Amino acid sequence: MFVYSCHRVEVVTIEGVGNRLIGYHPVQTRLAQMNGTQCGYCLPGMVMTMLVLAACNNILERMKPVREENPSSSWADLFRIIYERDISLVSYVASDPGRDAIQYNVYGCACTEIEVDMLTGDFQLRRVDIVEDVGERLNPAIDIGQIEGAFVMGIGYWLHERIVRNPETGEILTNRSWTYKPPGARDIPVDFRVSFLQKQQLPAGLIGSKTVGEPVMFVSISAIFALRNAINSSREDAGLPHSFVRLGGSIQKEDILLLSGTHFSQFQL
Repeated sequence: MFVYSCHRVEVVTIEGVGNRLIGYHPVQTRLAQMNGTQCGYCLPGMVMTMLVLAACNNILERMKPVREENPSSSWADLFRIIYERDISLVSYVASDPGRDAIQYNVYGCACTEIEVDMLTGDFQLRRVDIVEDVGERLNPAIDIGQIEGAFVMGIGYWLHERIVRNPETGEILTNRSWTYKPPGARDIPVDFRVSFLQKQQLPAGLIGSKTVGEPVMFVSISAIFALRNAINSSREDAGLPHSFVRLGGSIQKEDILLLSGTHFSQFQL
């Protein structure tokens, strides 16, 4: 299968995305009209790899008679015979949702330990443990990298990256690194442990493997739960009555400081 053309492709960044106040971008309108949905990076990779395998199987099926007739021939001799018989080694495969659909569940869990400075609202993830079901591991090193990266993206959503708009115009105000703070190197957990579910009998997906990136973003919510426990502890130390602390994405350091129950009168010498 050959990807031979990317003609007239348009990429729209967040700066070009519209809203109700200023109007929607044509790409947004088209996606809505066609009932489009977001697809993560794992999904296109999974589909493309499935199509590549299907194309390879088509080619192998065409080669099968020649290989059976010449079991002792070298690979080069086989291709010479295939060429002389004018057997095509080009395969075009299109995706068929009814045929190619694969449904499976990805199981995982995470435990997060957070340390919070209630004077400033600053925090650090001291330790994170993640266990995930990845099916049959094709490349464990890649799986670990995907899991770690997805978790850090998740804590960016929950603990760092807040988008603020002008309420009158819809203009994005957090449009630069001075106001929009994605996770940096110091935001990665100090002790980061990733393990796979062992001896499980749930293979699925591509050659028994499962997607590993997007599911971990869900378990990154454990950072918010850990933060809530830390804030509750601070409020208890401040003598405040117990109440449910409402947190959402993205929580900022100033929010943590205001919720902690800390008062300037507690810091007099």
